[in-house]
Amino acid sequence: MNELDERYSTSEDAILGAFFLLSKEKSFDKISVSDVIKKAGIVRSTFYNHYENIPALILAAEDKTIDDIFKMMESFHPKNDRDICSSYFLAICNYTKENPFLANLIKSAQGDRFFEKAMSMFHKYVTKVTNDVSEEISSRDEFAFLVAGIIGATLGVLHKWISEDCSSSPEYIANILAEILLHHFNNLFN
Repeated sequence: MNELDERYSTSEDAILGAFFLLSKEKSFDKISVSDVIKKAGIVRSTFYNHYENIPALILAAEDKTIDDIFKMMESFHPKNDRDICSSYFLAICNYTKENPFLANLIKSAQGDRFFEKAMSMFHKYVTKVTNDVSEEISSRDEFAFLVAGIIGATLGVLHKWISEDCSSSPEYIANILAEILLHHFNNLFN
């Protein structure tokens, strides 16, 4: 990576980082370009070299969040093992709890657009997983719908948990999500 590319990437990271920090303090519609450049320590022109406006920055933050979650998903290979599943879901719960942008997004009206993007990404993941699944499964279509249902249940549980200000421990929520996953996978394979 050359110096110009590295500076561009560093500026982008600073902008997104500032936006994520600001989302702890304010709702999205209250965050201004001035807030972001002040928090990021950059000049206004640097912001506009990266983003047209705050809505464009929100879209980029959504994409980064989905990318982070997808990277976690790619490293997860369930083997009907409760500990593996619980640790994966604990990572998702901790990421959600520590990411004010994601938590606020899930609770906001803008969450619908995010869920639509996330479901498209999850569909790609499900397609990949179903191509790698053992021949024990009689119907890849059934498996794909089952995984989509588990994803929907996961989002629903996370939404409820965030709406209740994460009052239950991440470990408790992770165990619930692992139970949902393992129950449905065990039924499919048996």
